[in-house]
Amino acid sequence: MGMIDIDSQWDYNDPAGSELRLRALIPQAEQSGDAALEAELLTQIARAMGLQMRFDEAHALLDDAQALLTPDMPQAAVRVALERGRLINAAGDPGAAFPHFEWAWDYARDTQQDIHAIDAAHMLAIVTGGRAALDWNAQALDIAVNSADERARGWAGSLYNTLGWAYHDLGDYNLALQVFLEALQFREAQGEPQTIRAAVWCVGRCLRSLELYDEALTMQTDLLAQYGGSDPNGYTEEEIGECLLALGRGQEARKHFAAAYAVLSHDPWLTASDPARIERLRDLSR
Repeated sequence: MGMIDIDSQWDYNDPAGSELRLRALIPQAEQSGDAALEAELLTQIARAMGLQMRFDEAHALLDDAQALLTPDMPQAAVRVALERGRLINAAGDPGAAFPHFEWAWDYARDTQQDIHAIDAAHMLAIVTGGRAALDWNAQALDIAVNSADERARGWAGSLYNTLGWAYHDLGDYNLALQVFLEALQFREAQGEPQTIRAAVWCVGRCLRSLELYDEALTMQTDLLAQYGGSDPNGYTEEEIGECLLALGRGQEARKHFAAAYAVLSHDPWLTASDPARIERLRDLSR
């Protein structure tokens, strides 16, 4: 495959921009005759489309990528399977997504693709949930911490996060908090402000589940201050509102729910997957 670093073209907060950057590389792949590079680019364009909820277009692009595959393209083949599974899961059918991720998991390990094996296990944890998710996350973490691939080791932060949410979903909040704190420690060592803030938010959210409302409120309020008082994602404002509400300070919470609603009501994923949450924010902001 060519020397282009496909993953560096990604900004997951801007899938439309990522799509444009990836598309701009297609002529280079075509002119070089590098079918593996072209196939991989197509898979990532499809992923960007999926994040924009353009599922039919994305599946068609994966069909094009599939048609380019030959037996000497193991990485491209795994990417096709991963992105097919992601599209199916995003459309609301995790059961149908499972075989694609399972195939990617098996083939990535067979071909020593640590980073894609981790990705597959991570997605298998998401689509299975429950106790099975704990096992998939554990397998992914084992590969990450023992890999010679620096990029694979960098997955540990995301895996700690997913593992924390798996424990949280099972109601084991104390263990979830331990894992979220490990994730925060890992992110702090990496030194990337955006991922550190996300890890802090998870710790604060778990503290609320443990009914440690004052501690959770302090953490989220400090986080809002780091954003300059304007939460770009809406979730920190939502958490501040929830903590204040739990502390019996509903009147004070309203402005935070209103700020959260102003942002989250425009999130197509959240409005589609959890409309009751959006409606609750609207009601609590009144």
